Amino acid sequence: MKQSEIADVLGLTRVSIVRLLADARRRNEVRITISSPLAEFAQAEMELRERYSIGEVILAPVHEEDADPTLAIAATAGAFISSRVGDGMSVGVGWGRTLHSTLPFIEGRTVENLKVISLLGGISQARRFNPAEFAWQFAELFQGEGYLIPAPALVDSPETRHALLERCGLASIFEMADKLDLALLSTGGIAQLETSYRTGHLSEADRQSLIEHGAVGDVLYNFIDSDGNTIDHPVNNRAISAKVERLRNARERVLLSGGRDKYRVMRAAIKALNPTVLITDEFTAQSLLSDPAD
Repeated sequence: MKQSEIADVLGLTRVSIVRLLADARRRNEVRITISSPLAEFAQAEMELRERYSIGEVILAPVHEEDADPTLAIAATAGAFISSRVGDGMSVGVGWGRTLHSTLPFIEGRTVENLKVISLLGGISQARRFNPAEFAWQFAELFQGEGYLIPAPALVDSPETRHALLERCGLASIFEMADKLDLALLSTGGIAQLETSYRTGHLSEADRQSLIEHGAVGDVLYNFIDSDGNTIDHPVNNRAISAKVERLRNARERVLLSGGRDKYRVMRAAIKALNPTVLITDEFTAQSLLSDPAD
C-alpha cells in the first residue's frame, strides 16, 4: 500500500505515517527491501543450473563489470541464509571476506538446537576475517552452539597436523562435518595476493609452487586444479580444515563467491563440490556461461 493509503486506513496524516516508519526502521522493527525479478537474471540462472547441474542459482546485480561484487553477493547470500537456517540444523561455515560480509545482512533470531561448526583452523593475523570469529558471530546471530577449531589453519608439517587431529581431539569436530545440513563455502583465488596470502601463512614461494602444480585457488585451504581435483602438494597436507570429500557429504552445499579474479577457481570449485546452491554476481555468471563446455 502507498503511504497515503495507509494513512487513510489508520485515520492519520501521511506525514505521521512517514515519521512512524522512520522510527520503526531506526529501531529495526521494520525492514524495507525491493524485490524486482529481472528477466535476464532468470535466463542466466536457468542456464547455469542446466550447464553445471546446480539445483538453485541466485545472481546478485552489480552496477558495472569492474566493481567489487562482494557486498552485492553478501546481501543476496544474507537473505538466503536467513531463510534457510532452522531448528535442529548443523551448519558448517568456511571463511573469507564474502562470507564475513554476509553478517550484517543475516536476520538473526533464536533457533533451537542449532550447531555451527567451523570448517577451518584459525588465522592469527586475519583480524576480522578470522574463521573462528566468523563462526562465533554466526552462531550468536541464531543463539546456537559454536564448535571452533583451536589450532592454526596451516601448520608446519603433516606430522603436526596428524598429532593435532588424532591426539588433541580435533578430529571429532571435523567428523561433525560428515552430517551437515548446510555448508556455507567460498573460494580463494591464487593469481593475486588475496586474503589467505596476506596473513603470512603462505609465502610467495608457496604460492608460486602451488601455481606450478596446477592450483587455480582453494576452498578452505584445499588447493584444487582447474578440474576440481585436490592437487598433490605439501600445503594441502598441512592444512587443518575439512577436506573436499567431507564437504560433499553436506545435505545442502552453498557456494557463494565472485569477482573478476575468481572465475577459474569458481568453475573448479563447482566441479569439486557439486554445490546444490550457487550465489554469485551477474558478471561472474556470464564468465561461467561463456566458458566452452567440457
